[in-house]
Amino acid sequence: MSKQSPLPIVVLISGNGSNLQAIIDAIHSGDITGEIKAVISNRAGVYGLERAQRHGIPVEVIDHTQFDSREKFDAELMQRIEVYKPELVVLAGFMRILTDNFIRHFEGRMLNIHPSLLPNFRGLNTHQRALDAGVDYHGCSVHFVTSKLDGGPVIIQSKISVLDNDDVESLTTRVVHQEHIIYPLAVSWYCTGRIKMNNNQVYMDNKPLMQAIMADELPIKVTAK
Repeated sequence: MSKQSPLPIVVLISGNGSNLQAIIDAIHSGDITGEIKAVISNRAGVYGLERAQRHGIPVEVIDHTQFDSREKFDAELMQRIEVYKPELVVLAGFMRILTDNFIRHFEGRMLNIHPSLLPNFRGLNTHQRALDAGVDYHGCSVHFVTSKLDGGPVIIQSKISVLDNDDVESLTTRVVHQEHIIYPLAVSWYCTGRIKMNNNQVYMDNKPLMQAIMADELPIKVTAK
């Protein structure tokens, strides 16, 4: 059997890029059969760009404030992404609401991670909202991106208990740790063809995934393999 070629990936960021780093590390360890062709940010000077450059990954900045409409920014972003001919686009802390045209173009080959147990707490400020709601569990979700904000079909989730002494900072730290586990895992599944989306339905190993996989229920230790 011939060795699978690395799947070409473009990663979009807006900030620190810790999930980008987790994916880079999983590629280097052989847990993801992929190659990041470029990292594109809508903000200059963010640490995620430095992370990419340290690993020799091409970077680009497309400043959204230089465009007079969301549509024009997305059109330029789409054009720049397509230069690298990716088979997967990964949103790793990309803090932009994407237009329907952009999403349709990449639908089925674009993943996002959201810091909540979707469908709970779509949008921003998820950790504070979880604390305000008094929930027992919080966590993160990897999903396919569709035109419904944070509403695409969920692939995998990881949950943590909300402790009595939790604040936004402590909850954020523990959720981010889980993000770094499940995002590389979902990317690895996509790269090997284990997951796909069809008609707003996730398929895993060619079977409909009727509910999101819970990381703590996997029969083996959760790694990016």
